[in-house]
Amino acid sequence: MTRLPLDDVRVIDLSMWWAGPMATRLLADMGAEVIKIESLKRIDPWRGPVVSMIRFGKAVGGVYPNNDPGERPYNRSAAFNLQNRNKYGISLDLSRFEGKDILKRLVYISDVIVENFTPRVMTSLGLDYTVLEKVNPRIIMLSMPAYGMTGPEKDYRGFGQTIECMSGITYLTGYLGEGPMLQSGIAYGDPIAGINGAFAVLAALHHRSGKGMYIELSQVEVAIPLNSAVLMDYTMNRRIRTRMGNRHQSMAPQGCYRCKGDDAWVVIAVPSDEVWHNFCHAVGKPALSEDRRFFDVAARLRHQDELDPIIEEWTKEHDHYEVMRIMQAAGVPAGPALDARELVEEAHLNERGFFEVVTHPEAGTHPYIGMSAKFSKTPGSIRRPAPCFGEHNQYVFGELLGLSKEEITRLEEAEIIGSTPSTEQLGGMF
Repeated sequence: MTRLPLDDVRVIDLSMWWAGPMATRLLADMGAEVIKIESLKRIDPWRGPVVSMIRFGKAVGGVYPNNDPGERPYNRSAAFNLQNRNKYGISLDLSRFEGKDILKRLVYISDVIVENFTPRVMTSLGLDYTVLEKVNPRIIMLSMPAYGMTGPEKDYRGFGQTIECMSGITYLTGYLGEGPMLQSGIAYGDPIAGINGAFAVLAALHHRSGKGMYIELSQVEVAIPLNSAVLMDYTMNRRIRTRMGNRHQSMAPQGCYRCKGDDAWVVIAVPSDEVWHNFCHAVGKPALSEDRRFFDVAARLRHQDELDPIIEEWTKEHDHYEVMRIMQAAGVPAGPALDARELVEEAHLNERGFFEVVTHPEAGTHPYIGMSAKFSKTPGSIRRPAPCFGEHNQYVFGELLGLSKEEITRLEEAEIIGSTPSTEQLGGMF
C-alpha cells in the first residue's frame, strides 16, 4: 500500500462544526490517523442541524440523502460526512473523571490535539496545554477560538458569519449604495481558519525535535488578511473603501451578467483597452470601442451604469458556456457562474477525477469532493467515510488503549461512552 505524507501522525480531534473539522480533515486526507471525539451529550452540531425529534417526531433542517433524515439523522448529515471523512469516531464524556483519564491516555500515544472552543472550555475541563504537555511533552496542541486566547473579546463565541463581520469582509460585500451582505449562509471564516489551522500543524510537525508546541489561532485574525488591500489603503491614504458589487477599482467592464436560460450567469472581466477592443468585435459591436463614453478604462469606469445593460443585452441571447467560449477565443477573461448541479457534472473536474464516489453505511453512495492537493508520489483518496456516532469505540478503547471488553462495557453502562447520542440532549441542542 502506498504510504501517505502523514501516515505516522495521530491526531485527536475535539473540534466541532466546520473550522476545526476542516483542519483535521485536511490532515486526515494526507494520511494522519484522526480520532474525532464527541460525547453522548455533546455531539458535533454538524451532525444536524436537527430540531427535536421528541417534539416534532422528525428531523428538520440540514442536507440528508433523498431529503430523508432517517431514524439516525446524526449519521446522515452531508455537511458532517464531508468534513469528517477519513477519520475515526468515538464518544467520550470529558466532564467525567474517567473520560478525562482516557483522553490523557490517548494524548500519551498521539502527536496532535485540535480544539475550537472558547478559551474557558479546556481550562475548565482541566485539559489545557499546561496539563497535556505533562502527559506527553511531544504533543502539539492547536486551539482555534474565534477571537483568540487573550483580549477583551476572548470569551465571545463565533460562527462563520460573525467572523466575516468582525474581520471586515461583510462590510465590503454587497452592491453600490446598499447595505452589507452575508455570504448566503456559506461563510469564509470557517474554511480560511481550517486551512490555516492545518498549515500551522504541519509547520509544528516539521519543527518538532523532541518537544511539542502550543498553537493559538484566532479565526478572526486569519480572516482579516483577506482584506489586506483595503486595510493598507486605509493605513496609507486614510481611505475607507465600501461596497461595489461585482465591479473592480481599475477594470471595466467587470460583472456578472444574465445569460439565456433559467438563472444562468456569466462573469466577464476586461482588464485593458486592448481587451475591450477585442470584446467589442467578439460581440459584433465594434463601434462601442470608439464610443467616447467607453473609449478608455477611465471613461468606462465612469459610465458602467450605461455599459452594463448593453453587455447584458448580448449575453442574454447566449448560453453561459457559449459566452465563455466566445470571450476566451477573443482573449477576454470570462467564465460561467456554476450552480451545484453544473459543478458535479463539469467535464473538466470529472476527467481529472476530482469527485470520488464514497459509500457510507447509513448515508448511502454519493460523489464527494476529492483531495485538495495531489501528491505525485503519495496520491491520497477518501479511504473511509465519515464515522457514524461512536463507530470506532472498540478500535480506539480496545486496540489502541488496551481496555478489556468488561471495562468497555462498564464505560457504556456508565454512559461515559456509547454509540447512540442522548435523545434529550439532541432535543435541547438543536
